[in-house]
Amino acid sequence: MINAPPTDDHVIVEAKVRDYGFSPAQQDEIWRRWREGQSFSLIGRALGAPMQHARRFLSQSGGVRLAPRKRSERHLSGSEREEMSRGIAAGESARQLAKRLGRSPSTVSREIARNGGRDRYRAASADAIAYERGLRPKQAKLAQRPALRALVEAKLALCWSPEQIAGWLRRLFPEDASMQISHEAIYLSLYDPRRRQAIDRSLTQRLRSKAARVGQAVGGQHDDRLRGRELGALRDAFIRTA
Repeated sequence: MINAPPTDDHVIVEAKVRDYGFSPAQQDEIWRRWREGQSFSLIGRALGAPMQHARRFLSQSGGVRLAPRKRSERHLSGSEREEMSRGIAAGESARQLAKRLGRSPSTVSREIARNGGRDRYRAASADAIAYERGLRPKQAKLAQRPALRALVEAKLALCWSPEQIAGWLRRLFPEDASMQISHEAIYLSLYDPRRRQAIDRSLTQRLRSKAARVGQAVGGQHDDRLRGRELGALRDAFIRTA
C-alpha cells in the first residue's frame, strides 16, 4: 500500500526513480491519474501497460512524486560563500561581509564559525556540508516520543484505525499535547517513505487485514473501498503537512 499524493505536483525528496519502461509523457499521465484517485488497474489499462508496472512505479517513492532538491533562498548560496571566502582572505570583518551580501551579521558569523573559522573557511566544503545537512529530514513525532510510539503501535497491532487511535489519545491525555497525534500523522508515519524510522511499518498489514475482513463480510468488494478510504485519508494528510 502506498500513500496518496499531495495537492501539488511534486514533493522535494532526494531519491532516484526507476521508469519501468514509461516515457516522461507516460509518467506525467500516471501521476495525473494517481492524483485523481484511479486504481492501478485503470492506470495500467489506460497506458497499455501491466498493472504491476504502474504499481511498482508509484510504490518506489511511496506515491509521492519526486523532484530535484531546491535550495531555499533563506540559506546562503554557493556564490555567497565564495564571496565570503574572498572577503575573509581580504581581511573583511563579518559585519562588512554581511552588509555586502545583504545578510545579517549573525548569519555570517555562524557560517564562518561552524566551518573552521576565518583561518580554515573554504567555500566549496562549507557549501557541501550545508547541502548534506539540508538533506536530513525532520524527525517525526513518533520517532521523537518512544512512549507515544509504543501506544500507537500497540493499538495498530489490535487492528485499531488511525482515527480511533487519535481520538483515544485525546481522551486519555486531554492536557498533554506531547502524547497526542493526529490520524494524518499516523498515516504518514506508516506510508510516507521519508518517515521510515518513525514506526513499525509492518503494522500496515493490520490495517489491510481488518479492512479485508470487513470487505468479505459485505460481499468481497473491499479492495476499491479500502483504496478509496486510504487515499482520502492520506490525501488529507499531505494537504495538511506538505
